Amino acid sequence: MGSVTELEAFLARLSREPDIDAPELQAYDAADLLLLDAARSLKLRDGDVVVVGDRHGALTLGLLHETALRGLRVHQDGVLGERALTSNATRVLGASPAQQTELFQHHPLGSSLFGGATLVVMQLPRSLSELEEIAWHIATHASPDVVVIAGGRDKHMSHSMNERLGRYFGEVTASRGWRKARMLTARGAIRPLGDPPFALHARDPELDFDLFAFGATFGGTAFDHGSRLLVQTLRERPPSPDPTHIVDLGCGNGVLAVTAALQWPRARVLATDQSAAAVAATKLTAQAAGVADRVEVHRADATDSVPTGWADLVLLNPPFHTGATVHTAVAHRLMRAVPRVLQPGGELRLVFNSGLGYRPLVERIIGPTTQLARNRTFTVLSSIAR
Repeated sequence: MGSVTELEAFLARLSREPDIDAPELQAYDAADLLLLDAARSLKLRDGDVVVVGDRHGALTLGLLHETALRGLRVHQDGVLGERALTSNATRVLGASPAQQTELFQHHPLGSSLFGGATLVVMQLPRSLSELEEIAWHIATHASPDVVVIAGGRDKHMSHSMNERLGRYFGEVTASRGWRKARMLTARGAIRPLGDPPFALHARDPELDFDLFAFGATFGGTAFDHGSRLLVQTLRERPPSPDPTHIVDLGCGNGVLAVTAALQWPRARVLATDQSAAAVAATKLTAQAAGVADRVEVHRADATDSVPTGWADLVLLNPPFHTGATVHTAVAHRLMRAVPRVLQPGGELRLVFNSGLGYRPLVERIIGPTTQLARNRTFTVLSSIAR
C-alpha cells in the first residue's frame, strides 16, 4: 500500500461527535485506509457505489475526497453514525444539506440501497448475523458482477466471516495484513433462493413472548443476564403506584419494553434506540406479544424522542462499550439524559455490571437510590427523581 499521508491528514480532521469522543478514540482506522486505497483501483460509477457500516464518515467522505464520485448510497445502522457523517460533511467538506443530498443519501438495508450496485465498500461488523444479513441483501439486489470489499481489524476478524460471505459469493479472498487490519474481497454473487434469513425469533423459558432480532440487533434474540435480573425486580419489587408512562432507553430486542407493557396493561411505553435494527426488532417483538398499540418505538439518540417530564418509570440496561472499545462514557451519556424526562418522584430502574460503580452518579443526577438486587455480575438500582 502506498503513502496515505495526505488521506490520513484528511481523515484526522473528522470528529466522532455526536458519538462519544475521547483522546483514545478516533473517527477512522487502518481498515478504512485499506478500503479507500483498494476502491481507488476499481471501476467507480456515480450511483453504483454503496457504503455500509461507515462509523463516522471516514469511508463516505474519504471516497468523495479521493474520487470524483457522486450519488453514494450509504447505510449506517446507528443514528449517531448518520449524524457524525452529515456533521463532518458540513465541517470538513463545507457541504450544505442540499449539496450533501447530491453527494450521498442514506438508505435502509434492501433494494433501494443495493439495487444495481457494482461496488460495496463496508466495515466488517463484529456480528456474524449482521454480516450474513448484509451479504444476503447484496447478493439479492446488487448487480451480478458486484464486488464487495470489507475491512476490519485483525483482532475482530475470523475465518467464520469468510464462510458467511462464501454462502452468497463464489469467490472470497483475504488481503495481507497492514497495520493490524486486513480486507476481504467477495465476487460472483450467488442469488439466494427463498425468504430472507431475518428476522430471527426465539422464546426464553422465563418469558411469555418471542424475542425478535435482525442481524445488527445487539444481543440477538437472547434474554441477556442483566435484563433478566432487572425483570426479576420488576416482578418482585414493582414500582408503586403502577407506572403509566414508561421509557425503555436502549430497547434492543424489546424485552424490557414488552415486559413492562404486559405487566402494566394501562401503561404507555416509549422504546428508543439509536440502532435501526433494534427499532425494527422491538416493533416485531411488541407486535407478536399483542402490545404494539401501547409500545411506541423510536430511532433516536438517548431520550431525544421523549417529552420533558413525561415518564414515571425509565428502564435502562446500558452498554459498557462503544464499538469494539470498552468505555463507560456511553452509559454515562444515557444516564445523564434521564433526569429531563422523569417526573418528580419518577423512577430510574437501572441494571449494570457491578464493577462499574454507577451508584454515585445516579444519586447525584437523579436522587435517592436503593439497591434492589445484586448477583455475581450485575446490580439493579432504583433511583427516585427529586
